[in-house]
Amino acid sequence: MSDTSPTNPLRAGMRMQRTPEPCTVVIFGATGDLTHRKLVPALYNLQRERLLPPGFSVVGFARRDWSDDFFRDSLLKDAKEFSRSGIDPNLWGSFAEGMSYIQASFDDPAGYAALAVRLRELDEQRGASGNRLFYLSTPPESYATIIQQLGAAGLARSPGNGWTRIIIEKPFGRDLTSARALNAEVHNVFDEQQVYRIDHYLGKETVQNILVFRFANGIFEPLWDRRYVDHVQITVAETVGLEGRGGYYEHAGAMRDMVQNHLMQLLTLTAMEPPIGYRADAVRDEKVKVLRAIRPMPPEQVDQHTVRGQYGPGTVAGQAVPGYREEPGVAADSMTETYVALRFFIDNWRWAGVPFLLRTGKRLPKRVSEIAIQFRSAPLMLFDDGPLSDIEPNVLAMQVQPDEGITLRFDSKVPGQANQIRPVTMDFRYNAAFGVESPEAYERLLLDAMLGDSTLFTRSDEVEASWSLITPIHQGWAQDAPPPFPNYEAGTWGPKAADMLLGKEWRSWRRL
Repeated sequence: MSDTSPTNPLRAGMRMQRTPEPCTVVIFGATGDLTHRKLVPALYNLQRERLLPPGFSVVGFARRDWSDDFFRDSLLKDAKEFSRSGIDPNLWGSFAEGMSYIQASFDDPAGYAALAVRLRELDEQRGASGNRLFYLSTPPESYATIIQQLGAAGLARSPGNGWTRIIIEKPFGRDLTSARALNAEVHNVFDEQQVYRIDHYLGKETVQNILVFRFANGIFEPLWDRRYVDHVQITVAETVGLEGRGGYYEHAGAMRDMVQNHLMQLLTLTAMEPPIGYRADAVRDEKVKVLRAIRPMPPEQVDQHTVRGQYGPGTVAGQAVPGYREEPGVAADSMTETYVALRFFIDNWRWAGVPFLLRTGKRLPKRVSEIAIQFRSAPLMLFDDGPLSDIEPNVLAMQVQPDEGITLRFDSKVPGQANQIRPVTMDFRYNAAFGVESPEAYERLLLDAMLGDSTLFTRSDEVEASWSLITPIHQGWAQDAPPPFPNYEAGTWGPKAADMLLGKEWRSWRRL
């Protein structure tokens, strides 16, 4: 029997295990891009995979004066473009039956009263059993208001034996003080086990596979420490500019937009110790330990361990693009960073002395995210004369996007009479190896939230531990004059000053 057969008992059992209880998802900010481009296409794909329960419902909550039908039609239009699996009209018809819309401002108690009535109706009509998942797909300044209103309307607890959970999008705060204040607001209404702080990077297959790769393969874990690893490079590079988000980005910058969440998540998963089990708090305990072990940067030392940049005009993919200061919504003398490179040290037994080098930027030559483990060079006394001495170190690279996979580089003799050594690679690609398309990150994360699995979500102490490392960097930057912006041309790999973070002349940033 083919393992893709719908009657295969193994697949049927797996499907039953991953199907949540009947529930309703309430999306605040339901008219926005995230809902139309990511959330509803992800939910539709889960329906297509038969991973949603019968009677599953979606309620949109936003300020625009839309009807239920207009809401459904708008979602269908974008789902046709953004669903990875396309749209089956019959399947969409049954999926859309559970969609409805409530028009209200986020601070209007009458809107939440109407929402409470709608949820009770769905419990009765579609068998949602009092299970609710609230999703805050709104600007961060609306989070506290929505949470307070949910509490005031009695919606933070479910009737009967149902469950209530809330997903909060990044950014969670803009510094340590605001993150603590937002955590306090959340905990005034919801218990921590109800709260799912989402970072979509944790839903990507390669990111999820880091723990499996490390802890399910005896060949790699013994090498994963200071004795064998020279340094670690984590890169999240983007070719795009602001894409109309100038107002947001001016107040965020690359550090808040990318480093505090995405890159720090990749760092903790790469550096963490084996958890005592694959359970949510066991995994998250180890991630928090990594953050607490990272050597803090006093503001006066920030310039020794960080480099910031801002792109000027240049060429990306053969197209001339403007500089950051020429983008809509950006001040002509803006000092917002679009590039950051950092050097962290983790002061624990496993990683003492091993630099973790992080970089991210906009308008770089290539869209790519990867984690690269560069191992120490082997003793070269056998190959210390002539061209044989130029041996490249071994590198294990985990590609997060766009081509998810893992590459191992090692050195080999070139066939022939001459003794020549050349680096070669062993490649693994998800799509090629398994013959299936990887699900979108939001598919995995939405399903996990409905199942009550918080492993891939961020806990309150993890958020605060991360901000405790990032906030002093901002304080250090505020004390010193920024470099002369713009200091890298669009289409290049960032400011040359980032090379100094590597520490040794023979180290270099990876060519991606």
